[in-house]
Amino acid sequence: MVMTPRLRKFALTAHITSSVGWIGAVVAYLALVVATQTSQDAQTVRAAFIAMEPIIRFALVPLAFASLLTGLIMSLGTPWGLFRHYWVLAKLLLTVIATLVLLSQLEPISYMASVAADPSTDLGRLGGGGQFLHPGLGLLVLLVTAALSVYKPRGITRYGWRKQQEKRKESQP
Repeated sequence: MVMTPRLRKFALTAHITSSVGWIGAVVAYLALVVATQTSQDAQTVRAAFIAMEPIIRFALVPLAFASLLTGLIMSLGTPWGLFRHYWVLAKLLLTVIATLVLLSQLEPISYMASVAADPSTDLGRLGGGGQFLHPGLGLLVLLVTAALSVYKPRGITRYGWRKQQEKRKESQP
């Protein structure tokens, strides 16, 4: 199934927008992590921990799913296909992994936000510098997927090669 040019452009715009938005939301989240690790002001640290929850729930998760969905639509509706090229499969795998890791962090972040919201709790209970790991690696994964989209490294899967051969046979008289 190949999309019309107008529909393809719309889907591509939605995919780029959601993917870049996801990167931006991760950067915003990382800024809050930096604030929690470097600020000496308890109110700033509490506010940053509390702000992490709405960013993950209302920005990161929806943008992750939008990026995944629009990526699937783009792959299924364009000649690139979902299983024809290794770079498309790599993007899909990286996006699914990043989304699953993100979902696994919902509960710990909700816990940190609830602890931070209680003014009687010690902020030391909220952890140390390990908070950079997930969003830092997540940002790296998203940048790799963006690079794969731009560079489209060569490499066709066996399925893609078989489809290519079938198409050549059909076009020969």
